[in-house]
Amino acid sequence: MLRQIWNSLLLPLLARPARYQVAALCHRGKGQGLRILLITSRDTGRWVLPKGWPKRGHDAGGTALEEAWEEAGIKPCGTPALVGRYHYHKRLDGGLPVPTRVEVFAIPVSGLLDDYPEKGQRKRQWMTPAEAAEAVDEEELSALLSTFARGGAR
Repeated sequence: MLRQIWNSLLLPLLARPARYQVAALCHRGKGQGLRILLITSRDTGRWVLPKGWPKRGHDAGGTALEEAWEEAGIKPCGTPALVGRYHYHKRLDGGLPVPTRVEVFAIPVSGLLDDYPEKGQRKRQWMTPAEAAEAVDEEELSALLSTFARGGAR
C-alpha cells in the first residue's frame, strides 16, 4: 500500500522533467563504406555524438549543425534530418543526474576542418556503424546507430 502511494503520488512530484538536447549523427559514405563520426566527451572521455542544448535563433537541426561544427569541425554537405531519439542521464555541474531526451539529426559530411572551436579538447574518429554502436555507452543510442546503418533510421 505504501509503495503504491509512493509510486503513484509522491514519486511523480519529486521526479525532474526530462531535459532536451539535440545531437548530430555525422556520416559519410554508403553501404559497406558508411562511417559515423564520434567524438570524446570533455569530462569523461566517453565516445559520444556531438550534441548540446537548444540554441536561441536556431531550430533543432540548426543547433545540431552548430554543435557538430563547434565540437568536431565538420564540413556538412547536406541538410540535417531527424532520424531518432534516445534518453540518458546527464550529469550536471552539481553532480546530480537529470533525465535527458536527445533528438538525433543525421548530417552528411564532406570532410573535417583542421581548425574549429573545440579543437584540442576532444578526440574525433570515423568508425564503422558496428564500431560506433559498440563504442557508445547508451543502449538506446547504440540501437539507433545500428538501425541507421541498416537504412532504417534515414
